Amino acid sequence: MKTFRFLLSILASAGLVVAAQAQDAPPPPAPALPPGVIGSPGGSGAYPAVAEVAATLADHTIYHPQTLPSAKMPVVLWGNGACRDNGLAYAGFLREVASHGYLVVAVGHARREEPLRPAPAFSTTPTPPAGAPGVVPPRQVADETQAAQVVQGLDWALAENDRKGSAFYRRLDPKAVAVMGHSCGGLQAIAVAADPRVKTSMILSSGVYNRGTSSGRSQISVTKAQLADLHGPVAYVNGGPADIAYENAKDDYDRIAHVPALFAWLPVGHSGTFFTAPNGGEYGVVAVNWLEWQLKGESKAAAMFSGAECGLCRRANWTVQRKGID
Repeated sequence: MKTFRFLLSILASAGLVVAAQAQDAPPPPAPALPPGVIGSPGGSGAYPAVAEVAATLADHTIYHPQTLPSAKMPVVLWGNGACRDNGLAYAGFLREVASHGYLVVAVGHARREEPLRPAPAFSTTPTPPAGAPGVVPPRQVADETQAAQVVQGLDWALAENDRKGSAFYRRLDPKAVAVMGHSCGGLQAIAVAADPRVKTSMILSSGVYNRGTSSGRSQISVTKAQLADLHGPVAYVNGGPADIAYENAKDDYDRIAHVPALFAWLPVGHSGTFFTAPNGGEYGVVAVNWLEWQLKGESKAAAMFSGAECGLCRRANWTVQRKGID
């Protein structure tokens, strides 16, 4: 009888463990949406932008002005936080970028938009960086998307620019390409920024792990040595000391001496302002101005980053460091 009761207790405990694991497991991904335009136009720019699934690039999500501008559009490549397979995860921010006259190609099937949520209190309390000594990363599994898919998005866009019958035929500027990403997607951006077609890069709340390849939450293989392969201006935009990527990003910036570089942070933590304000909030403002400067040569946007009294330097709560930016 005692043995029987003991076995029952073991089985009950196992059931509790399974139940706890089930509660901790992330929810299954939303179904991928079919080809077509998704939702209403958005963004504060002159060209309200839509999200869309292209039948010829179904595992990506594209963003573009609903009515294409007469000027050729630069191309912006995007990698999601956590390298997630959800091209709608940053929809508000990416519609904002596209509404200023850009084609954005985001890695990931179009699945579900993230709702806006309350902004956290400003914080400068340090958080242990990803890959820091003494920090054991969670159990690692394969990333949902890969850096190669970022390049695939660029290949598709440039092919569409040359394909008669495409909505983007001769509407894109192949010499004006940027790569951007958040967190794990920022590592994807670093991994592909050496591509000679990429003119500039933006690394948002991200940086190469200080303790070596794949020492953090992602399986992506990217090293500090690859920073030497950057051949265009790079902007690191960060959530400050409370951002888990702050120390990694600052170390990247400190190592870069051969291209113009920006390190700017706002004390909002790792999620930035993507999900706490319409159009990506402050991160959206900075990203659009950087792209307008780097890809279109807009002088007003340049003033946001250059000059002794740069606009971002004077913007509330931002801290800015620059190299090679006059």
